[in-house]
Amino acid sequence: MTTITDGTDTLTRDALTVLQPGFTGTSAPDWLLRRLGEGLASVGLFGRNIASAAQLSALTARLRAERDDVLVAVDEEGGDVTRLEVRTGSSFPGNHALGAVDDVELTRGVARELGRRLAACGINLNWAPSADVNSNPANPVIGVRSFGADTGLVARHTAAYVDGLQSAGVAACTKHFPGHGDTAVDSHHALPRIDVERAVLRSRELAPFRAAIAAGTRAVMSAHILVPALDPDRPATLSHRVLTDLLRGELRYDGLIVTDGMEMQAIAGTYGIERGSVLAIAAGADAICVGGGLADDETVRRLRDALVTAVRAGELPEERLADAAERVRRLARWTAAARAAGTLGEADGEVGLRAARRAVRLTGADGFTPLTEPPYVAAFTPVANIAVGAETPWGVAAELVRLLPGTETGSFTGADAGWEALAAAGPRRIVAVVRDEHRHPWMAAALDLLLRARPDTVVVEMGIPQAPPRGALHIATHGAARVCGRAAAEVIAGV
Repeated sequence: MTTITDGTDTLTRDALTVLQPGFTGTSAPDWLLRRLGEGLASVGLFGRNIASAAQLSALTARLRAERDDVLVAVDEEGGDVTRLEVRTGSSFPGNHALGAVDDVELTRGVARELGRRLAACGINLNWAPSADVNSNPANPVIGVRSFGADTGLVARHTAAYVDGLQSAGVAACTKHFPGHGDTAVDSHHALPRIDVERAVLRSRELAPFRAAIAAGTRAVMSAHILVPALDPDRPATLSHRVLTDLLRGELRYDGLIVTDGMEMQAIAGTYGIERGSVLAIAAGADAICVGGGLADDETVRRLRDALVTAVRAGELPEERLADAAERVRRLARWTAAARAAGTLGEADGEVGLRAARRAVRLTGADGFTPLTEPPYVAAFTPVANIAVGAETPWGVAAELVRLLPGTETGSFTGADAGWEALAAAGPRRIVAVVRDEHRHPWMAAALDLLLRARPDTVVVEMGIPQAPPRGALHIATHGAARVCGRAAAEVIAGV
């Protein structure tokens, strides 16, 4: 597509305003700064953009030097999905751990502290929380990112999270509307489908979003899922019935609607990102998230020109694009006012660890004697989904090394994982660490072998504790954040 505008007219500025692009590197490239001057109003940050708190603060300050009210967004759920601490693991447990505790004041406190840290680094929009009801235990992409499988629990904790995050001046973006919990397909790879009656959707999937809206969530993120009971033809992100009739009309939501990443295969592999972006804005979305995989000026230009061309061709009403751009600016004004108010509140650096400790559930603890000698930690490692990423460390080994110096560890996967772990452990006591054992037959087989040979093995489940607990001691952490690993290690070492 050829460039059709010089970047100065109102239509082009609106087209740029509705984009939320990403970039590579830890400093703002020239093209991004130039686009901010031309009308771009949002920037999305990912783990690749963050090296330290000081670097991040300098980066966001540079963006604001170009545009004072820029929305700087990040996907910081805490728990398994962290960008602030992508290389170390999160200081906060994720939603499933908070749901296991079921203390809404604790959830509110965790979200407030997370928001305080984001705001201190110059981030004012968080693509969180996940309001998905994880009703399908085999869900490959939500899992511990959900507060749980109970609709009421998810609803009350979603509301508390929104309230806590926004009390720190960071806009919440509740996701993934109308609910990604009952899927068996990861929308990063293909288009999931939810085949349930509309009545089920209303009572189960939509309840947490109603709670988030009542709590004042400033943004809602759409899901790339096909829900035939709502729209048999188009996924939610591209559906006027879902975004306008249901979310705007029936649920009376008036904030910003953000798409999930448009380069995800559920959209890119079916409609393409340019056509998908036009359809999303036409359907009622206000902001196009892109940049997790496509993070360059060419992508911004392609999407800008696709929107401008669609308006000029009569495929996208100019008023709809202008309305979307105004909603982006409205959120920018809210975040700017929150930043100007300037009260981040008192830090609570231990709230995440307290929450992780409270989330631990033990089976077999009555007969367990804490370890005094360094064990061998066998981590049975599944392939991480794209939302979590493979670069974030997980497990209990690092914390056990601190508590029991001399602890050794190895990572195992596949059909021979059990045999390999046994051979590597030698005579040491084994701590087997799993993640969603119920979803991985090879992992269950490895545990079967390990427990037959070494019944004193301690098992730590850091995903959804769906499989029957077993081992000399079974520890369910309800998440794989760094603080979850620390909480488990403290139990093992008797600290």
